[in-house]
Amino acid sequence: MTQSGNQERPLILITNDDGHEAPGIAALAEILEPLGRVISVAPDRERSGAGHALTLDRPLRVRTLSKDCYAVNGTPTDCIHLGLDNLTDGLKPDLVVSGINRGLNIGDDVTYSGTVAGALEGTLLHIPAVAVSSGRFDDDNIDYHQSAGFILELCTRVLKHRLPEGVFLNVNIPPCEPNGVRVTRQGTRTYRASMDRRLDPSGRPYFWIAGADTTPTDEVDGDHRAIADGFISVSPLFANLTHESSLEPLRSWIPVEYR
Repeated sequence: MTQSGNQERPLILITNDDGHEAPGIAALAEILEPLGRVISVAPDRERSGAGHALTLDRPLRVRTLSKDCYAVNGTPTDCIHLGLDNLTDGLKPDLVVSGINRGLNIGDDVTYSGTVAGALEGTLLHIPAVAVSSGRFDDDNIDYHQSAGFILELCTRVLKHRLPEGVFLNVNIPPCEPNGVRVTRQGTRTYRASMDRRLDPSGRPYFWIAGADTTPTDEVDGDHRAIADGFISVSPLFANLTHESSLEPLRSWIPVEYR
């Protein structure tokens, strides 16, 4: 049974889906260090698109990289579980932060994102959680400390005020210098991944997911719109996927003999 972290110096558990060597997670650890003790538990390789997957078909192995820094041969969700149960000296983290991801996680992307899944897992384990993503893709040209002040301030407020049960924050930073911050909804869009068919040296076909065609909807309070307008997007997401207003209509569909 884990105990709560030291209240004088909060315990912060971080992960990502770009892998432990990604510069985004190193920047995140540096940004959050003034808040408390930061423990980094991240995949040993890129796990982008892993979603909320748990590894159940093979053992998980942990490699100690340095004090409070670990690599795991698993997913971001695995990392949060291992961190909580085995790598935090028996203390329950006060905050989970996932990122800083290379590329946005907005709209429908949140269902695929290992970055978002890391924060979701923290929420399911009753720990306040935040996911952070950057709108740029080229590591050589990304300033991961862009908006560091805002990230630090937001996490400070989450530690102070916590979040409603089942709610976590999804933060996306535009590729430009931000014009400000907007609180947004998860946007919607038409999304279709393209499959690139290729041939291996033996002439056998294989397929590569080569990106997606996207058509954002024009939601004035959506995360897509905020990013397009050059604003940081902060979306409160809810772990429970139940659509409450559909419960009663659905019950009316059930024949009486089955009720």
